[in-house]
Amino acid sequence: MVEVFKTNVKDQHNAQMLLSLIHQTFHEYKANFDLDDCDNILRVASGSEFIQAACLIQLLRDFGFNAEVLPDEF
Repeated sequence: MVEVFKTNVKDQHNAQMLLSLIHQTFHEYKANFDLDDCDNILRVASGSEFIQAACLIQLLRDFGFNAEVLPDEF
């Protein structure tokens, strides 16, 4: 499962801090930021479990950042 989020994370320092928090909190998740994208994308993948989007959004919010799930487009 992969979930993609639009964020307001702008710099690499904050992205690395948030990635560390995500990986510590959600051990099964593999996450990365694409700060070159206009939506400052956060991609989160999990091979074995459902991605808890609301929990991830709250984690970012706790540190002053916004995130929202980008809908799938076909």
